[in-house]
Order: sequence, then C-alpha cells, then structure tokens
Amino acid sequence: MNKSIINDFRDCFTMYRELGVKCFDQLTEQELNYSHGIDSNSIATIVKHMHGNMLSRWTNFLSEDGEKSWRNRDAEFMGAHLSKTDILFLWNEGWTCVTEAMKTLNEDNLNQIVFIRSEPHSVHKAVMRQIAHYAYHTGQIVLIAKLIRGNNWQSLSIPKGSSEQFNKALKTKFGDSSESLLPEA
Repeated sequence: MNKSIINDFRDCFTMYRELGVKCFDQLTEQELNYSHGIDSNSIATIVKHMHGNMLSRWTNFLSEDGEKSWRNRDAEFMGAHLSKTDILFLWNEGWTCVTEAMKTLNEDNLNQIVFIRSEPHSVHKAVMRQIAHYAYHTGQIVLIAKLIRGNNWQSLSIPKGSSEQFNKALKTKFGDSSESLLPEA
C-alpha cells in the first residue's frame, strides 16, 4: 500500500513539473519576468522561490531540518531579470533535488519524523505539505502565463467546450469502468 502512495507522490510532482514546463514553452523571457505590480511576483520570481524551497526542503530530507541555514528565502523574492535559460535551470535543478530525495522513500520511513522549521512532521505529512505548496505556486504560474498569453494561450488541459469529446475518448480508451466500481445491489 505505501509503495503505491509513494508512486502517487512521484506522479503528483511530475505533473506539476510538466505543467510548469508547458507554460515556459509558451512564454518569452520578457513574459517570464513580467510582474503585474510592485507586490506581485513574476513567474521568474516564483521559480526562484520554488527552487530555494526545493533545495532547502529536499537536501538531506530524512536527516536535516527542511529549512536550511544557508537558504535566504527573502532574497528569492528580490527581482533581478533572469534569462529563460536561467529560469529553466532553476526549475530543473529544484525538481531534480525533489526527484532524488523521493528515491530515498520507502514503506518503512513514511511515518518517520522529519522537521521543517523545527516543527515535527511525519514524512507522509511533509511530502503532502510540499505537494500542496508546489501545486499552489504552479497554479500561480499557469494563471500568470494564461493572462499574459490571452487569446494565444494553448490549453494545458481540456480546452473549453471540449469536455464531452474528451470524456468520450477516455471511455473509448478505458471502457466504462466506473460501473464495475459500484457495489452490487
């Protein structure tokens, strides 16, 4: 059972990583650095923050506090213009750190206690916390990208007005398996 949970965690992380890449593919360097206002973050800034969080949380995940002394969180929000190459490097380096740390998880250590800012978490809870954090920021990235691109946005999921067609395609591919999940009367 726990092996399945760990695989589900990995799948979630992969999904958010890929969503970000699909956004970056649609944007120019200038658009990645665009900020709506003084108190708003650009996609580049969000990536810098996620990168810092990922390196801090996942470096020596099972043996050190997730908030490392070498991390300067406030600096992650200070905006210098980043090249698209640098943004992609930070994104990939952060996710590689997550991926490598996930390889250390197994059924025996999901209930182990790890710390984030001295607060105890089970490994399971700490991973869930990070999934939620990355989903939140990836959602911001998608929204900002979508607003920037406007009518030129290429949908990352089911385009508006295409739900019925999408559902039919899935039923064709997988069959109507939902009926087999219902309890017998």
